[in-house]
Amino acid sequence: MQMIDVKNLKYTYNKNKQALQGLSFHVKDGEIFGFLGPNGSGKSTTQKILTGILKGYSGHVSLLGQETKAVNAQDFFQEIGVLFEFPYLYTNLSAIENLKYFASFYNSERIRDINELLNLLEVKKEFWNKPVSSYSKGMRQRVSMARALISNPTVLFLDEPTSGLDPAGTVLFRKIIQEERAKGTTVFLTTHNMADADLLCDRVAFIANGSIVALDTPKNLKEKNSSHHVAISFLYQGKREDRTIEAIQLDAGIPFLHDEIISIHTQEPTLEDVFIQYTGRGLS
Repeated sequence: MQMIDVKNLKYTYNKNKQALQGLSFHVKDGEIFGFLGPNGSGKSTTQKILTGILKGYSGHVSLLGQETKAVNAQDFFQEIGVLFEFPYLYTNLSAIENLKYFASFYNSERIRDINELLNLLEVKKEFWNKPVSSYSKGMRQRVSMARALISNPTVLFLDEPTSGLDPAGTVLFRKIIQEERAKGTTVFLTTHNMADADLLCDRVAFIANGSIVALDTPKNLKEKNSSHHVAISFLYQGKREDRTIEAIQLDAGIPFLHDEIISIHTQEPTLEDVFIQYTGRGLS
């Protein structure tokens, strides 16, 4: 089943600026789909349309099999959870108070236990009842993720989910996202963090200047753009040496004299290398 279906999506902010140039893609049920692009590429506009914030687009956009222009807003928002790039919380309220307030917008049978969520996201208990204004950026991000998960969404939209987190927090968020997918949640992920995209996403789309320039699995994108060379470090007659050869040469064995092989590494490009090849620009 296609959870999200987009065909020939166009959006214009004014007569001189067409933000989206006719996007077409789909996201499968239970898939983690990465949507990657540099600033100003159109990814935020796309996410705002998918989450029902922006109207006035042309083309076809459906979520859960329903055209987003025609859905009942109250029913539509019951099904989605959104983590915005910048934490959207009431800073004069505590984590508990924020989550109780946001939970009040959803049907009670959907709501997850607030204490369990805060424990899952490793929010320190001594801060649960303190105002969010006293929290670090990373702690606000954790509570914002709890806000996105509070309604047990069918589709989860994540915009820069690991922004502001330390390495342990980043690993925790990746684990939680994978657990959400494992229980059937569809995840639409926009990020500048290529490691997140590479480790988490089933497929990624690269967007530049309002158009999708590549769409495939991270593995396929890297393999398609690989030089198919390997770098070999070895010892020969007491000296360490390095040599780069075509991978196919290994079919017949190591094609040079050596006493000991120290390491063999493929020279596969990173996902960010591939992104730059397609767009000519880095993510930041």
